[in-house]
Amino acid sequence: VRVAISDTGTGIAAEHLPHIFDRFYRVDAARTSQGSGLGLAIAHDIARAHGGDIAVASQPGQGTIFTVTLPR
Repeated sequence: VRVAISDTGTGIAAEHLPHIFDRFYRVDAARTSQGSGLGLAIAHDIARAHGGDIAVASQPGQGTIFTVTLPR
């Protein structure tokens, strides 16, 4: 089963992509808004606990796509 969630937002810079599933990781621009940097780490752990995975593809100015893959 594969679910893709996409947006047309500002996107995520390439240098941040390897870290976005790390606990407490937040880019400097996000530090002025609420949040703890745990959401994507938790989503990643849940997907892995069920034998699946979560991936991200993003380009600045073109939005982001998160794809969750789970076994049947």
